[in-house]
Amino acid sequence: MPGRIPDDFIESLLERVDIVDIVGARVALKSAGRGEHKGLCPFHDEKTPSFTVSSSKQFYHCFGCGAHGTAVGFLMAYDGLEFPAAIEELAHTAGLEVPREAGFEPRQRHDRIYEALAAAQRWFRRQLGQSEAARNYLKARGFDKSTVDEFEIGYAPDQWQGLSKELGRDGFTPAELERAGLVSNAQGRMTDKFRERVMFPIHDRRGRVIAFGGRALGERGPKYMNSPETPVFHKGRELYRLYQVRRQGLPARILVVEGYMDAAALHQFGFGDSVATLGTAVTPEHLDLLFKATPVVVFCFDGDRAGRQAAWRGLETALPLIRDNREVRFFFLPEGEDPDSLVRGQGKAAFTRQLDQARSLSQVFFDELCGRVDMKTLDGRARLAALARPYLEKLPEGPFAELMGAELRRLTGHRGVAGASGSAPPRQPRSEPIGDRPLTPV
Repeated sequence: MPGRIPDDFIESLLERVDIVDIVGARVALKSAGRGEHKGLCPFHDEKTPSFTVSSSKQFYHCFGCGAHGTAVGFLMAYDGLEFPAAIEELAHTAGLEVPREAGFEPRQRHDRIYEALAAAQRWFRRQLGQSEAARNYLKARGFDKSTVDEFEIGYAPDQWQGLSKELGRDGFTPAELERAGLVSNAQGRMTDKFRERVMFPIHDRRGRVIAFGGRALGERGPKYMNSPETPVFHKGRELYRLYQVRRQGLPARILVVEGYMDAAALHQFGFGDSVATLGTAVTPEHLDLLFKATPVVVFCFDGDRAGRQAAWRGLETALPLIRDNREVRFFFLPEGEDPDSLVRGQGKAAFTRQLDQARSLSQVFFDELCGRVDMKTLDGRARLAALARPYLEKLPEGPFAELMGAELRRLTGHRGVAGASGSAPPRQPRSEPIGDRPLTPV
């Protein structure tokens, strides 16, 4: 809704929310007495807590880096929201509707895109209720009604213009629907982007529908398809279900899988901390979002060659972002299994046992590089040092980087590794394909 947010509403909103609740849902805090709370600052690396949040003053302040502000400022800095979005997030927490003053237009307007996507989601949900074939498909895949409702799963019928005609009657133009990624327009003919697919809505950090993922019921077209890039949807910056996971507070870990159906199956079996990538490799933006929500990220990959290659790419992406309070682990699935089939076939307890044996980043790193050389020879150990150095030089300074360097020295006996005085300038690591040596799946 366009319009300026009244100042008195903002003041009233800040009086109604507790900044400790807002910050505490994103940062681990401990009581420091008299309404004061302390924790590690989320805006810079530190070992001793210097970040304070005051319930009485409704203010946060870091004595280390100087970051400070109200709940609004915290959401803007931590969640990356603009001011109006931060106000709406706080209002949602307080159960309030944000009023708007007339005569003011915001700088950027994607309102019609969001409205079209929301209308499409409502239509997809209605279509699922009318399609016995789609409901039978979900039932055959093992999804119960509560999971279907929780994930707001819908259905796009096998119609060339079913959605576009429905939304056209609601006043949306073909250009608006195309900008939202809902239709294709070729040679003047508009057709629905999704047809004969079970539909999964994708939400942004504010809970708005920004795109869809569709799983085909028939044999036509690709098995899985996501919305194209739009002004409000960028695959490399979004993770399926991260909004819902973050609404539950700070999970001890987040499990990252490759598909939305995997995430839905895991949720149904009690793994509500599961999110999914959207058809892209893991990006620094993904990891930044994940580490804002949890200290431990567990990537779930197939145990085959492609899965190992994807794991190595994820490891390379993670190295510059690793801090002492962050951990990345890798869960390699048994051959021929995906998270959906594994949890349904073996049950929650067996899946949990295997998940708890997920391999650390350091294990995967050294196992992979050691497998490329002959560790029994001096030459092989020297090559290991040469292979590992450019990767380790990507690590930020700190205990983890020091321990990784120490492990390399233990393996090679070489003292002049990453971070040594007078060492050679860092080289960019060559992207070598992972060999056929199998990583032992857990």
